[in-house]
Amino acid sequence: MDSARIIATVIFVGSIILLGDAWLKKDQALVVNSPPSTEPQQGITTVPTPTINDDANRQNITEPLNDFASVAGDYIQVTTDVFSAKIDRLGGGIKELTLIQHHSKDSKTEALKLFDIRGGRTYIAESGLIGDGLPNHNTAFTSDISEYSLMSGRDSLRVVLFSNSEKASVEKTYTFYRGSYAVDVDYKIANKTNTAITPNAYFQLLRDGGGADGDTKLQPTYTGGAVYSEETKFNKVDFKDMDRAKLNYPKTVNDGWVGFVQHYFVAAWLPEDGKARENFMRSLGNNLYAMGYVEGGTEIFGNSEGTLGARLYAGPQEQNILKELAPGLDLVVDYGWLTIIASPLFWLLSAIQGLVGNWGWSIVLLTVIIKLVFFPLSAAGYKSMAKMRVMAPRLKTLKETYGDDKQKFQQAMMDLYRKEKINPLGGCLPILIQIPFFIALYWVLLASVELRDAPFIFWITDLSAKDPYYVLPILMALSMVAQSWLSPTPPDPIQAKVMKVMPVVFSVFFFFFASGLVLYWLVNNVLSIAQQWTITRAIEGKKPSNAKQ
Repeated sequence: MDSARIIATVIFVGSIILLGDAWLKKDQALVVNSPPSTEPQQGITTVPTPTINDDANRQNITEPLNDFASVAGDYIQVTTDVFSAKIDRLGGGIKELTLIQHHSKDSKTEALKLFDIRGGRTYIAESGLIGDGLPNHNTAFTSDISEYSLMSGRDSLRVVLFSNSEKASVEKTYTFYRGSYAVDVDYKIANKTNTAITPNAYFQLLRDGGGADGDTKLQPTYTGGAVYSEETKFNKVDFKDMDRAKLNYPKTVNDGWVGFVQHYFVAAWLPEDGKARENFMRSLGNNLYAMGYVEGGTEIFGNSEGTLGARLYAGPQEQNILKELAPGLDLVVDYGWLTIIASPLFWLLSAIQGLVGNWGWSIVLLTVIIKLVFFPLSAAGYKSMAKMRVMAPRLKTLKETYGDDKQKFQQAMMDLYRKEKINPLGGCLPILIQIPFFIALYWVLLASVELRDAPFIFWITDLSAKDPYYVLPILMALSMVAQSWLSPTPPDPIQAKVMKVMPVVFSVFFFFFASGLVLYWLVNNVLSIAQQWTITRAIEGKKPSNAKQ
């Protein structure tokens, strides 16, 4: 029987690599090789075709997309305590959105731009009205002020844009809130005619199919579309499906939301529940994708006013906040098939952090708790491994006795196990049962934006980034080597050498992992070594029956 602990380690690390590879292949398949063009996009229909309450007076607008990729624009600058935003007067969309409390992956001093149209990237939020004489995202708006700032002592900031035609005057209002990544977008429509109108509103996000800030080849995460409704729950709609027009998502709904998800952050339109609407998502070509919805309008009588609106969330995936904003929005922090285990683990991790005030020590304490819960299972596995370690000299003797006759050697080995009451699988099974919990915690630590910029001690200033001095990975590599020494040595010399080298080989991967992940695995290894060493020492102090050296 080979080293059970090494096998369990191999399976665990292999599972991580296989899961990560699946995500990586998925993401790679989504990205078109050519980067998004920085030339004006012509002939792209981006105003949705209305089908809800499609009155005869509503036009099927197919105007080309405006020059969103132009770095020059007639922008309105908006600054709050969490945002720095640029709203383009041409269309009234948000063309740049900087999260000033979060830094980019490349620089601690540079704030993260979630929305942008520069540097070969495209990610913007647009909205408009569908109807004769009503403004869409290609319409020129006016505004009284070019710069808005959230003043001290104020909890909100309103940015108003105006559009006027012969048939209607429209006020488009953005309302930003202190400490909030949610923005209200409202339309106030004044019908100038004597005839009733029923306009539709559409709200959409447009982005390229590139990777996300913070994504790496060793730790890839999902980047793509997402949609939620009470009927179908949470669904991913990736770029590849949009390219192929193979889409399976709730189209006509009265609840839910649509948006784009990336590592640590999400942008989503949150409609008001109870209003009929139609979701849409599609590939626009040239590595550009649109997601949003068309909302059924409220009838506005002649010479009267009406309103339409929605809420935009664009910020970090902080689960407690997302859960309060909209049902199912917290599911963008996706743990996959291990959600049933991962969600309680994150809750416990957050509860511990609330007590100790440090995410690093929270990881340490959570690892200790998990180790205590599985203490009996681990003990059973280590006892079996310790007994096999004691049997190692006798297995070596059997190997020398039977030479190349593998069948007789296997039979003699099984007879010895039966005689000494040793289960050769006893070391593996208890540890294998724990692997889903280890992997679930791995995804919790990988997906939690709360660990981004979270310091631990000394040189560890960001638990979501790799250890700058590789101290934790080196310590973890040493711990894996120590575990291999405590494990039983296979009777085959080649296998024995492989098992000695394998911990070092797998340790290399952890040199590129986030320090929070390495910290968790290091603590787990140290606790395992202590438990295994104690049990092994006790077992080796006993003589097996009819022991032969």
